[in-house]
Amino acid sequence: MVEQTITGYAISWNQPAIIAGLWEERFARGAFDVSLQERPDVVALWAHDVSRPLARVSNGTLKLRSDNVGLYYSIIPNADSPLGQEAIAMVGTDTVNEVSVGFSSEIEEWDDTESLPRRLITQARLYEVSIVLWGAFGKNTSAGLRSTNNQAARRRVEAKMRKRGIPLT
Repeated sequence: MVEQTITGYAISWNQPAIIAGLWEERFARGAFDVSLQERPDVVALWAHDVSRPLARVSNGTLKLRSDNVGLYYSIIPNADSPLGQEAIAMVGTDTVNEVSVGFSSEIEEWDDTESLPRRLITQARLYEVSIVLWGAFGKNTSAGLRSTNNQAARRRVEAKMRKRGIPLT
């Protein structure tokens, strides 16, 4: 069984984004560390739409980690669902290739010395990671597709099929 996984960086540390033309925003390294420890059940959505979930930490289909580069994610969409198939197809063809995050800032620093104010978020609560057409941080985020041949997962699925009397083809 070939498993399709969408991976990339939802945030790259200290990379700027201009938010609505009003301020520059950046995330400090490790800005989500406390949130990932205290409230780890983050979800992955399609375009921030809560009615279109792709994965979640609590069922193992979303993995998140903070590293030296940024907030890395790995999504295993359900390839049996229309949304999972759509996500795999759109990311696989590089039609949709950016990521956005749903968060609330908990600790931040503002610098008003320039014409465009700057906000550095040093701690934030992470709610969701979304695959999007255009993210605020643009190409500083990424969504890519990789395939793995997961024999262990195949054996588990086949065992469940046999248990239910479903013939293996």
